Amino acid sequence: MIKEKTETGISISLGKPHKTILFNDEIHSFEEVVSQVIKAIHCEVQKAYQITLQAHETGRAIVYIGGLEKCELVASILEEIRLGTKVEPA
Repeated sequence: MIKEKTETGISISLGKPHKTILFNDEIHSFEEVVSQVIKAIHCEVQKAYQITLQAHETGRAIVYIGGLEKCELVASILEEIRLGTKVEPA
């Protein structure tokens, strides 16, 4: 079970963890994918670069692990530019 603290400090259960997977993309530039990863998970450029490089080299990379709703949100942001994603149990 994933637990997350709210702004008031109360812990809530988010259910079983899920992961958002990004698949390699041959259509977009490396920089476009890095930019979209930053937009999706609000991370530093270096982390987005590492995620993008892993997807490029291995065919897939885990972008985010957390509650189902957040994973689906991350996937939807990545899919705004038609990147291939999948959300599955972690």
